[in-house]
Amino acid sequence: MELWQEILSYLLTEERVKIYFPQMKRIERVFEKTCYKALCEIKEVLKNPALTDTDCFNRIEEIVCIFENIGCSCGSRHDF
Repeated sequence: MELWQEILSYLLTEERVKIYFPQMKRIERVFEKTCYKALCEIKEVLKNPALTDTDCFNRIEEIVCIFENIGCSCGSRHDF
């Protein structure tokens, strides 16, 4: 599933959403807001230089969780 489809699916199942597509402006703002927020969280995870290489797994885990929190699957590799 495409990222935009996962985000829309999540919003439709988790939020009360009124869908209106006159020129796609409103829905684009929803996607932009969600994506920007996720990117800011990912940046915070990655920019911590104090972490050692052994902490890399934990960084990746945090990033996967950020995607899951906005309703995006990262595939079966996170089923451990």
